[in-house]
Amino acid sequence: MRDAKRMSNMRELSLKDDIKETVSSLLLKLPMFDEIDGEELSIISGYMNYFELTKGRYLFKEGDEGNFICFVVKGGIDIIKKTGSGEPRTIATIHKGASLGEMSVIDKTSRSASARAKTDATLLILSEKSFNILLDKHPKIGIKLLKGMTRILSLNMRRTSSLLADYMPTI
Repeated sequence: MRDAKRMSNMRELSLKDDIKETVSSLLLKLPMFDEIDGEELSIISGYMNYFELTKGRYLFKEGDEGNFICFVVKGGIDIIKKTGSGEPRTIATIHKGASLGEMSVIDKTSRSASARAKTDATLLILSEKSFNILLDKHPKIGIKLLKGMTRILSLNMRRTSSLLADYMPTI
């Protein structure tokens, strides 16, 4: 429930028709939506909410319940992970077009890292509830979206494995 409380700290904007067009064109450029056409993107954008997050505010914190996936429309978001000693370390900064929180709508576990606005940011949020409604009402689109999420998670896992290999001692 912490994610919902944190989302209440953001200013929600309405998805007007001109913004929906912008949203669809942004989503069209994301690898997650490679197999989804313009009409389907328009349907997906109808399930999303548009938010602004000011610099320094947290979108969520490590350990929070995860119940939404987020797409960065404008600005930058730092991804912060606690080290073994509990010190926060910025492990990545994501920008326009990137997504975060994919795992939380699939595995329903707590957030594995924190996300904080590096700059003022504009975000698209697809809540777990909206995601599930989309899957029920538009199963073909939902399957395409799940396949896209799987591709992103797989790519992230490959990158992480490569980075980890660079730090592993040779046996």
